[in-house]
Amino acid sequence: MTDFAALLQPDRGQPARAIDVVHPDRFADWLSAQPPRVRTLLAAQKINGKAGNRAILPGDAPDDWSALLVCDEPESSPWRIASQGEILPEGTYRLRDGNVGAAGLGWLLAQHRFDRYRASEPAGARVLLSSDPARIDETVRLAEATAKVRDLVNIGASDLGPAELEAEAAMLADRFAATLTVTRGDALATGYPMIHTVGQAASRERAPRLIELEWGSPDHPRVAIIGKGVCFDSGGLDIKPSSGMRLMKKDMGGAAHALALAGLVMAAGLKLRLHLLIPAVENAIAGNAFRPGDVLRTRHGMTVENTNTDAEGRLILGDALTKAAEGNPSLILDFATLTGAARVALGADLPATFANDEALAADLLAAGTAVHDPMWRLPLWDGYDEMLKSDIADMVNAPDGGFAGAITAALFLRRFVPAGVPWAHLDTFAWRPVAKPARPKGGEALGLRAVWQVLKARYA
Repeated sequence: MTDFAALLQPDRGQPARAIDVVHPDRFADWLSAQPPRVRTLLAAQKINGKAGNRAILPGDAPDDWSALLVCDEPESSPWRIASQGEILPEGTYRLRDGNVGAAGLGWLLAQHRFDRYRASEPAGARVLLSSDPARIDETVRLAEATAKVRDLVNIGASDLGPAELEAEAAMLADRFAATLTVTRGDALATGYPMIHTVGQAASRERAPRLIELEWGSPDHPRVAIIGKGVCFDSGGLDIKPSSGMRLMKKDMGGAAHALALAGLVMAAGLKLRLHLLIPAVENAIAGNAFRPGDVLRTRHGMTVENTNTDAEGRLILGDALTKAAEGNPSLILDFATLTGAARVALGADLPATFANDEALAADLLAAGTAVHDPMWRLPLWDGYDEMLKSDIADMVNAPDGGFAGAITAALFLRRFVPAGVPWAHLDTFAWRPVAKPARPKGGEALGLRAVWQVLKARYA
């Protein structure tokens, strides 16, 4: 893991090169205040004040220079100076105006590399000085949590199965003196039948399991955080085409988000009783794989007619939600790479957000806007609930026709949430298909910082 703490340091007046961050609307005024040699240099490089312009500016001494970035990102954006964190040479820097703010996160993440399978060329440390030392620790923790999600999602399924997710939870439990409980393999058959059924075709070393971590005082409000942990999704007997299976190592992205969020909660010592649940499986194909038409038992007691083995994520989440509800939580949050329908509707950047509580929904959306981690709310439309009807069981897991796929998946999950318990479900992509500064192509944390902001506001 990148040593983020070494890259964001308090400003105690130590030597550092300056970075000028200039808004396009103020570029002309800024330029007019520069010495002639700077104006001449910028003119020669055709720096015209458009957003994205960058340049190295000469100083008074031969070895003195500073950096210019023309940027139209607001000061609240974590990505404001992310490009500088990627391209500047090794050294120590400070913003000329002294206001690092949220931009420290982008600076840190710009220097993180996923190098498990391929060594990256060392670029040297680029240290940013902050005049707000009280903010540094949380910025570092957010960078670590984001990088954790990215790294877990990027790992190939051959190296990350249910056992490895369990190991990640065990490391968290050891670090924060939490209690870890794991129910594995055939022991799931009676208590968590849907988790068992979905994962039973995997090889023994990749046996399904429900991973649970509990932390915090029992006197505090209980908060359940659930993450879908399908470590690889072949689609089961309703097998995916090769194009659809290519990225299915990332189908445990919900679990990665849940683990990272749990780490943030415990590191900050929030006043809540944390219950982390990760149903971890591989949706594999073998002679004992579950079939279309099978009727599944659930921990809740309802029966589910399986109409599509590729709609397995909602099945394992159903058992996890039931277990979470048994603890009488005051809040339930789940993260899942659940439906392609959400991506068709909203693309890669926006997690489809469902909530059964208006105050919770408003807090999540407002937090997403405030910290530049946007989400988009979709409705739990009661009129579509009848699409889950089955002729032989209490419900189906995937309606015929394909309409409103993200909504019907959320409605399926809602059946396992007790009435009156605030619950939010984030159908996130956990992947960035196109690189941006400090946001490389690959695994991505989407919705993590927004949810963290809400928990921090409620339980600090």
